Amino acid sequence: MENIKNIFKGVGISIIVTLIALLIFSVILTYTNVGENTIAPVVIVVTALSILCGSSISTKNIKKNGMINGGLIGLVYLLILYMISSILNWKFSLNIQSLIMILVGTAFGILGGIIGVNRK
Repeated sequence: MENIKNIFKGVGISIIVTLIALLIFSVILTYTNVGENTIAPVVIVVTALSILCGSSISTKNIKKNGMINGGLIGLVYLLILYMISSILNWKFSLNIQSLIMILVGTAFGILGGIIGVNRK
């Protein structure tokens, strides 16, 4: 039960960090000459760093299984993201960018879990 609580805590932190970072990016996009071709890479980077943050913070108090917990945080986060996307966009489909996001998100979740467990 504690494990599930940590996973959802990590997902919640990740979502909050993502919303703040994307809000900042949208302001930058609106008021500067940054092109719209930067949106996809920025979304992938923001997602990865948000998952890294959420998984490292939520796994800092556990002693083992950081990789599993971090990976699950990444997967649950992306599952929620894709469920919301498919509800809001009827033409939503998985593509190569989606697969890259899933791989990157899971990898950064695992990395964050490792960092969180080993942080003193």
